[in-house]
Amino acid sequence: MNVNSSGGVATGDADDTRPILIVPYMWIGDFVRGHTVVRVLKQRWPNRPVDLLVTPLCAPLVDYMPGVRAGIVSDLPRGRLAIAKQTKLAAELRARRYATALVLPRTWKAAIAPTLAGIPERVGFFGEARFGLINRMRWGEKALPRFIDKNAALALPADAPLPPEWPAPKIHVAPEETARWRQANGLGTGAAVALAPGSVGASKRWTSYPEAARQLIGHGLDVWVVGGPGEKTLAQEIVAAAGPRVRDLTGPDLRNGVLAMAAAGVAISNDSGLMHIAAAIGTPTLGIFGPTDPYLWAPLNGLAATVRQTKAVLPCQPCQRTICTVNDHRCMRDIAASEVVEIARRVLGAQSSPR
Repeated sequence: MNVNSSGGVATGDADDTRPILIVPYMWIGDFVRGHTVVRVLKQRWPNRPVDLLVTPLCAPLVDYMPGVRAGIVSDLPRGRLAIAKQTKLAAELRARRYATALVLPRTWKAAIAPTLAGIPERVGFFGEARFGLINRMRWGEKALPRFIDKNAALALPADAPLPPEWPAPKIHVAPEETARWRQANGLGTGAAVALAPGSVGASKRWTSYPEAARQLIGHGLDVWVVGGPGEKTLAQEIVAAAGPRVRDLTGPDLRNGVLAMAAAGVAISNDSGLMHIAAAIGTPTLGIFGPTDPYLWAPLNGLAATVRQTKAVLPCQPCQRTICTVNDHRCMRDIAASEVVEIARRVLGAQSSPR
């Protein structure tokens, strides 16, 4: 058993230097939470290098994740096995001589390249009949309560109990880098609120960001809209509602989103990848939840506030659906902009108050 008496993960063999590969989930929020797996592994084996398989989108995050040696970029397409690309990826993995691969997704496809690479120990939960691909099969995934439990448990010995608390993901951004970023974008040094209006799934999107931005500007705050190219239209709507003091910082480079969240005084976000990034950085974050359950999906780092509607008991909430099919999206629509703005102002005030 590799768990110490306080419930934490005990240090393993410090002389073990065999490299480990993690095959994570590639959605941004899930990728950020995967850093907990890195931290558990580094507690067990402080001198075993840990690399992550990454998509081009998630690749910039690796530079800010302590304990990660490198990201191995994979452009495997969704929905296809892409055997030629799997074979090419396997050759790169074989050259790096990994001793262990932790395959977090339960799919057959996720285990192909580590198997073709001949990685001796391939750990994962049972899924899609992966016998032969996963040779250190784990069972009992459905009994684990949260997504993070299902991931981080693979970094523990098979018979180890879950610790009382997992180490939280951590994204470290140097202050001088955020200062250079602000200067390069002409953003000044004033207090700013970052808004992240996007999400995977329309039902998770709070619709009152334009009004919230207008109120924040009215209180003398700068507002930045952060997100990918898919949020450009939302950003333009917010700018049109609140005026030129709102900056549209959406774009294709995730690094820009990381630096915006690090530089902001507070972040307001749907349940999305950017919420997890902001929380892992340590930026006070207001997470707006409607169809999803904060217990299951909120960051381990904690939020400055978890904002949910309180006007009515909705039997459909949380539904975990990507599109609302009942109650006209009341779980998000009934969250008032003034309520969120007031919480953000209190958080900013607490930051500026003398200690």
